[in-house]
Amino acid sequence: MPNISPTAESQSRTPSVGVLAFPRLTGWHLAAAAVALVVLIPLAVTFAAWLRPQAEIMGHLAEFVLPELLLNTFWLLLGVGVGVGVLGVSLAWLTAMCDFPGRAIFSWALLLPLAVPAYVLAFVLIGLLDFSGPIQTALRGVFGPLALPPIRSRGGVILVMSLALYPYVYLIARNAFQSQGRAAMEAAQTLGLNRWRGFFKVALPMARPWIAAGVALALMETLADFGTVSTFNYDTFTTGIYKAWFSLFSLPAASQLASILIVFVLLLVLAEQRQRAPIKYIAVGRSGDQRRMRLTRAQGALAWSLCFVVLLAAFIAPMVQLLLWAKAAIATDLDARYWSFLGHSLWLSSLGAVTVAAVALLLAYAARQRPSALVRGAQRIATLGYAIPGAVLAVGVFIPVAWLDEQLIALFSLTTSTGVPLTAVLKGSLFVVVLAYAIRFLAVGFAPLDAGLQRITRSTDDAARVLGCTPTTLLWRVHLPILRPSVFAALALSFVDMMKEMPITLMTRPFGWDTLATRVFEMTSEGQWQPAALPSVAIVVAGLFPVIYLATRGEK
Repeated sequence: MPNISPTAESQSRTPSVGVLAFPRLTGWHLAAAAVALVVLIPLAVTFAAWLRPQAEIMGHLAEFVLPELLLNTFWLLLGVGVGVGVLGVSLAWLTAMCDFPGRAIFSWALLLPLAVPAYVLAFVLIGLLDFSGPIQTALRGVFGPLALPPIRSRGGVILVMSLALYPYVYLIARNAFQSQGRAAMEAAQTLGLNRWRGFFKVALPMARPWIAAGVALALMETLADFGTVSTFNYDTFTTGIYKAWFSLFSLPAASQLASILIVFVLLLVLAEQRQRAPIKYIAVGRSGDQRRMRLTRAQGALAWSLCFVVLLAAFIAPMVQLLLWAKAAIATDLDARYWSFLGHSLWLSSLGAVTVAAVALLLAYAARQRPSALVRGAQRIATLGYAIPGAVLAVGVFIPVAWLDEQLIALFSLTTSTGVPLTAVLKGSLFVVVLAYAIRFLAVGFAPLDAGLQRITRSTDDAARVLGCTPTTLLWRVHLPILRPSVFAALALSFVDMMKEMPITLMTRPFGWDTLATRVFEMTSEGQWQPAALPSVAIVVAGLFPVIYLATRGEK
């Protein structure tokens, strides 16, 4: 990673703060602190559940449920970590540093599985690879009875999640290998290392921080997953939280399980940061696009085969099967309900995306207007939500909202039109869903907006102030026009994540407010693959647009 020294301009603008000096609080400080507080409340509420333990329920969970959850979660994290690491790094190296037939197409096409939610890939591969599925049926017709490993197993869950999540590692590792350039490998060869040893001795260690970040992101998504493990009936903490809430009817027990899961996530984040904190990296040479290593015919064929097989298993075959199922289900299942599912999904995701973009812009702009340790700390806390699983946020948001409902009803004596006291004002409304969405995906919207603001020089702000612009006018008339691509990226990425989000929607939506994601869950939980294909195709199509945008931007 390039070692960039601060410019004279930025140094001149760094405020000198005395040891005992405190920053003067402004509206920007208060706004950033308020956003951080909203994110901290669900976490605090989740851990506060231990103050009123449910002895009988937690005793049952600790004896019969918790050991299995811990074991299943451990093996899932280990398997997915190895799977995404091997797939993501190998594919990133081939498309970034090697030249073989089809490389230009594979370089962006291997990102397409990002558009397919893991829970959609799960039920499609079960339908394809199950004992009664078309693949095993065809193989038995050719080779006779076969004893293939069952897809409904721990190995099947790991396979599906590795295929769904490897693009996280692939995208980051590919950028890392490109930043190294061919010069790093040439330096290794001058020291007597062949390509194979040069990869392990030079290129891989240099890319380790990026690879670790990609693997950590994939593992956080694994911990947060609910739909995939539910489809496989593979119990992890997310399914345990859901069952404690909706089967045992115990929010405190769900909160206590959620707090254990938060500890797992925080340990994972801290381990990733600690692993790469003491290591310094600098760029070597220019981009790997300049001179790629030309492979032999046999090596090129192997590289092409690996890329094609992964793309076939993770995107092409599932999409073909989804379209076939959807075509068969259109005649009987496509009715007014599906337009309702689609409308609910679009409305929720649009509302959530606009909320995320607005709050993220406020948070990023606060740091530009009033840079201080307080605002930077608030930014870190506010963007922590992406590391919190959706099931945890659903519990953490629902409890304080339910308490607030009780206070509002008691304070204002709220009743229905017939005089009956209200039981809920905010609870069971779209407010809860959008709030949980905003906390969960604020980091997704904040990253492109913060990066876009950093690319605008301070001299632009100074020139606008000389012309009489206030901070609000500066944002509206100068920064926002420049930030249009960043705003679009924030809206698109958060919109697609919300379209795919299942546990938050499932656990906090208003009664009868079904979306495409909840429809997929209902159908797959009953083993009805064809009806589940219709909403799945809509979710995948919505996810393709930002993925293609990311892929084309990466190529540029």
